[in-house]
Amino acid sequence: MKQFKSRPEQITVAYELLRWTLLALPVALIAGSLVALFLWLLDEATHYRWEHPWLLYLLPFAGVLIWWLYRLGGRNAEKGNNLIMEEIHQPGGGVPARMAPLVLFTTIVTHLFGGSAGREGTAVQIGGSIAGWIGRTLNLTQKDVRILLMTGIAAGFGAVFGTPLTGAVFALEVLAIGAMRYDALVPCLIAAVLADIVCSAWGIHHTHYQILSAVAESTAGIPFVHTDLLLLVQVILAGGAFGLTSYLFSLLMHSIKRNAAAYIKIPWLIPVVGGIMIIGLCYVSGTYDYLGLGVNTESGRGASIINAFHADSEVSTWSWLWKLVFTAVTLGMGFKGGEVTPLFFMGASLGHTLALLLGAPVDLFAGLGFIAVFAGATNTPIACTLMGVELFGTSHILYFAVACFTAYYFSGHSGIYGAQRLAVPKFSHKGEL
Repeated sequence: MKQFKSRPEQITVAYELLRWTLLALPVALIAGSLVALFLWLLDEATHYRWEHPWLLYLLPFAGVLIWWLYRLGGRNAEKGNNLIMEEIHQPGGGVPARMAPLVLFTTIVTHLFGGSAGREGTAVQIGGSIAGWIGRTLNLTQKDVRILLMTGIAAGFGAVFGTPLTGAVFALEVLAIGAMRYDALVPCLIAAVLADIVCSAWGIHHTHYQILSAVAESTAGIPFVHTDLLLLVQVILAGGAFGLTSYLFSLLMHSIKRNAAAYIKIPWLIPVVGGIMIIGLCYVSGTYDYLGLGVNTESGRGASIINAFHADSEVSTWSWLWKLVFTAVTLGMGFKGGEVTPLFFMGASLGHTLALLLGAPVDLFAGLGFIAVFAGATNTPIACTLMGVELFGTSHILYFAVACFTAYYFSGHSGIYGAQRLAVPKFSHKGEL
């Protein structure tokens, strides 16, 4: 009798699964294709800048172009990722379709002329913009539009990094600190997987990272201890440092944005001043390594994400701080792009430095920093732990989780997304968890 009554529920589930697959399919197809185009253009722009370093001196003028384009047709699209999150929390004017081409073009301009920025923000805005347009076209309900916007986030994130599982969980976890939206679980997973497949089908190849160091199961001599306790303590200490780095970046970026608006009364001068600051920072640091994404450098040497995984590389003790300042100035002064890839750079280079200081495996700590600084800055420890698995394999999953969860707490309630809500505090005012 119970089995008989359960059939209508299972039919409903099958119907919803089919329905959301059909709704997520166009989001994934369009977003995955646009992300592939974006990644190709970004690679071309990066190599062109390497070949023509004088383009850096045009960065202030590129900033004026970006400001003018958003003033001409951007309107509320200027809010970027925060607009998508606000529309999910409380539907309003919607996410405009023009956001996708606008952010794609202006991000390429930022990178072409030497701004220090990432790519996640652009991909998420592409996905959210496409999802919003499809939702309006199909005249979906507010509830369905909310879920569809979340699938857009998942599709963009999953495609841009080649991490579909992370993209799905990120879309659920990023909206509010301490809570996840499980009503969009399956739609987000479908969208992220399909978008990643579409992006890869266009011939896009993601950077491959490896952690080759083998870690002993136990040095404690205790039969029931199945991990290296000394290494675990080192990971906890590093996780605290990663979380504080997340906090510092969020604080500096928001502070620069706020003070620039308060003290520079002519709006288009803000990116001009920002561009001049970036040029000055290059002279002070003595290198161009902190421009652009930072995944690699023109020569293959110097400070980069890839080199941070090698103990004998030229990553300096303060490379993480230089990248933090370059990126905070770029994004705080009105240039476009994401924060996540620069966060990877900060974390990997800080992990490199801490590993040498603590006598720990460099590639492992670079990988931990890679995901943990991101976890602290976005308040998404579960998604970032899964990212560690998707990028580096399952061998060190315990250390991934410890680093990400620790960074999550040490970053406080700050974050790079102003529209992110506080659902469950990380700790009480009395200091109790």
